[in-house]
Amino acid sequence: MTETFKTGIMRPKETKQYDFTEEDRYLRAKKRLNQIKGFYWHLFWYLVINIMIIVIIYRNLGTGETLNFGHLSTAFFWGIGLVAHWAGVFGKNLIFGKGWEDRKIKEFMDNDRLDY
Repeated sequence: MTETFKTGIMRPKETKQYDFTEEDRYLRAKKRLNQIKGFYWHLFWYLVINIMIIVIIYRNLGTGETLNFGHLSTAFFWGIGLVAHWAGVFGKNLIFGKGWEDRKIKEFMDNDRLDY
């Protein structure tokens, strides 16, 4: 007898203890994919809307008028939000990644050995 989880992974029913490692990996991968997809949709709409706004503003400028910060403020402030979204999705391990943690643990263990 087997049991199928919502991810389609088959597990034997006879065992009392289940190994959810594969299921957890799938769910983490799916969550990561949704985060990345969300960022790219955010980027897509940022480009579409801001190009539209800039084209409309440019077409309605009077003679001798130029673009100023007020015209570009939507793109500027939304861009700050877009950079924050990028950092949340792709920049998580930029500074304090797994390699940094491993090096610090080794350094603390080495220091601890020298102290005692």
